Amino acid sequence: MIVALGSNRPGDHRSSEALLEAALSLFPQAGLPLLARSRWWRSAAWPDPNGDEYRNGIAIVETNDPPQAVLAQLFAIERRFGRRRGVPNAPRTLDLDLIAHGRLVVDEPGLILPHPRAAARLFVMGPLAEVAPGWRHPVNGATAGALAASATVGRDAAPIPTPGCPGEGRDPS
Repeated sequence: MIVALGSNRPGDHRSSEALLEAALSLFPQAGLPLLARSRWWRSAAWPDPNGDEYRNGIAIVETNDPPQAVLAQLFAIERRFGRRRGVPNAPRTLDLDLIAHGRLVVDEPGLILPHPRAAARLFVMGPLAEVAPGWRHPVNGATAGALAASATVGRDAAPIPTPGCPGEGRDPS
């Protein structure tokens, strides 16, 4: 299962990276053990590039839970970090998006898998290509590497060097 993490408001943490690390540390107790993770990436705020810069990354986790249950766990973690959902694309302390759950294709109220806009976002596909370049999109069949190369949103996204986090791990395919 693939989860995208993002933040441009550090809340009570010294930085958005610190907040993202703290959020990631809660995944195992939420029943989402971490298999791999990317480095943190930086990108301009979107859709308004005048806002605070974002930090983004990808986590690959293992679970047998259905996607609806996983989404509920992710939303619970977001709330612990002060996230209040409301205005789309608004600045936020923590954003956790379920990008893919195995090869499942779902289109129901409140849940679309794979994530409908992830394939076009370099700040999602870049980190995913870092840890699982051969991952294939369940609908269009393109690899994470190819999707990162053709992404049209967040073209300024770039990895932040992170000692001890080479962005290696198990491919979720």
